[in-house]
Amino acid sequence: MSSSRFTSSLYLLTLFLLLQNVLGVDPLYSSCSGNEKSTANYGSYKTSLNVLLSSFNQLAPAMEGFALGSLGQENLDRPYGLVLCRGDVSSSDCRACVADATREILKRCPDSKQGFIAYDNCVLKYTNKDFFGQIDTQNRIYLYNVRNVSNPVIFDQKTEALLSQLANKASYKAGKMYAAGELELEGPKKLYGMAQCTRDLSSGDCKKCIDGAIGELRGFSGGKEGGRFIGGSCAVRYEIYPFVKA
Repeated sequence: MSSSRFTSSLYLLTLFLLLQNVLGVDPLYSSCSGNEKSTANYGSYKTSLNVLLSSFNQLAPAMEGFALGSLGQENLDRPYGLVLCRGDVSSSDCRACVADATREILKRCPDSKQGFIAYDNCVLKYTNKDFFGQIDTQNRIYLYNVRNVSNPVIFDQKTEALLSQLANKASYKAGKMYAAGELELEGPKKLYGMAQCTRDLSSGDCKKCIDGAIGELRGFSGGKEGGRFIGGSCAVRYEIYPFVKA
């Protein structure tokens, strides 16, 4: 490659990274409830929601990637919110993701009392119902690698074995409720996995949430080289390449 072409490529890469930092990245998924602007007390709800989500920008990185809370008068509709950063991301990456999530969810759901948004590095949700300590069965997405493995029966067995081990580790309440690990495959290949829960769940409910996610992934991405479940209470992922940030 000539020096001029190299310089041009380097410039384009630098420009892309700068734009990504300024504009943020697109979410993997988002959802909102219907337009509720005309409902009673919506104005006070929206004000409380803005304050609550804004507080997450500071709270989540300081609290090892997790924050939840509620704001408003007891006798009125009030927002309940939660944000969780992936257990392997840095404090600065967590802060950036939460900032993107809070900004984008308010843009995408301007008149909604319920919202959910998922990025690679974090998830955020809010609603007008108290959901703390309950498994979220509504908000969820599935992603998978389109490539098939050569021996799906053996591969799926090993995938389930690894993710089940991680489910046991992640459900340990004293930690971050996050676990990552790997398993040997044939030859030099390895299988990499990750499991995580929101820290409002009990140890038992965390295990139940992850086990349920593993079961759903089995039907959705069985025989694939990679798969992900991202929900409002837990997340599971496996790949044949290392994806956990060091």
